[in-house]
Amino acid sequence: MKNYVFIWVTKLIAVIILVQTLYFKFTGAEESVYIFSTLGAEPFGRIGSGIVELIASILILIPRTTLLGALMGLGTMAGALLSHLLFLGIEVKNDGGTLFVLAIITFLCCSFLVYCSRKSIPSLLKFKL
Repeated sequence: MKNYVFIWVTKLIAVIILVQTLYFKFTGAEESVYIFSTLGAEPFGRIGSGIVELIASILILIPRTTLLGALMGLGTMAGALLSHLLFLGIEVKNDGGTLFVLAIITFLCCSFLVYCSRKSIPSLLKFKL
């Protein structure tokens, strides 16, 4: 029971962080535009990553697709962390490193969810369209 509750709390933390950034990405907030302009991916990278994060959030909440959503979140956050470390810096536009820390938290939550769902990896590998 404790493990079940902890898994759902982890899912909610990851989803809340992923979903709260969507508003800024889809409305073209100044900080989001700056980030993706610096990366040379404005506006398609901003909107595309927002769509991927939205899909990942939905998949994380559905028990049968948690693994797939967590893998998508893991990949997206790996890209965000690498972007911070290689191009943007940890602090972006005087945010005190908030975006970087949120990316780390989401990465860790998604990593934990992948670990908890590891038994369903073989069935994911057998998936056919």
